[in-house]
Amino acid sequence: MTAEFDFKTYLGKTKATVEAALDGSLGPEHPESLREAMRYSLLAGGKRLRPILCLAACELAGGEAKQALPTAVALEMIHTMSLIHDDLPTMDDDDVRRGRPTNHKVYGEAVAILAGDALLTRAFEMVSLRSPGVPAERLLKVVGELSLVAGAPGLVGGQVVDLESEGKQVDLDTLEYIHLHKTGALLGACVITGALIGDADDTLIAALRTYARGIGLAFQIIDDILDVTGSSDVLGKTAGKDLISDKTTYPKLLGLEESRKRAIDLVQEAKTALQPWSTRARPLLALADFIASRDR
Repeated sequence: MTAEFDFKTYLGKTKATVEAALDGSLGPEHPESLREAMRYSLLAGGKRLRPILCLAACELAGGEAKQALPTAVALEMIHTMSLIHDDLPTMDDDDVRRGRPTNHKVYGEAVAILAGDALLTRAFEMVSLRSPGVPAERLLKVVGELSLVAGAPGLVGGQVVDLESEGKQVDLDTLEYIHLHKTGALLGACVITGALIGDADDTLIAALRTYARGIGLAFQIIDDILDVTGSSDVLGKTAGKDLISDKTTYPKLLGLEESRKRAIDLVQEAKTALQPWSTRARPLLALADFIASRDR
């Protein structure tokens, strides 16, 4: 009989591992002011969902989580870079992130931009120079995956379309494009890079891409819903920001109930893709449910 999976314990232990690795990734270096700005945002807390997805996918593929830890850190660095840049006055213009002042409010806009740039380049250093024991050909694939997700085909492209869509009534296809690129692309890279380090075969990679698309869209739909229904204190960021910016969201196009149903359906699609590996995929299946039920 298979033992019941304790997701809460798994999440707590894995998050603690990630936090320690993040803390160790930015040691004493110069200029100290830049390091402080990088650490301010990187160590600001959060769910650490992206690195945890990476480690879980590596283990699903048969690898050891510790081999994927530098890549997991890299993914959180890329995510943090995107948050720092998103919050800038020329982008989303937000003053609060994870319950405290955004990076540019503390260190100024110029240093915030440079801190984001430094985290992005440090991410590639983590993968290429700080991943002992991982074959070079696997790391090359990981670097390629991260290059795509961090650039015009991923985060940057999604952000541009998002900015161009402010104040306009966009259709569902455009909204989905924004969400798949701004949010879904990086979540997808988390599971794919972890699986690549674990030496996954093509069948598992294809299933994980389906899984990643489902959780990526569902995550952003829930985010859209929480922007309407949540409070700033609980969310740790400015609630109602999408309404203020006149952005098109899932609730705006479909309504709250239909949006919730869409998120639940996407999570179910994601979980169905991993059913052939149901026992080994228990962390990823639980993470999909966690995404659907989150309140912040």
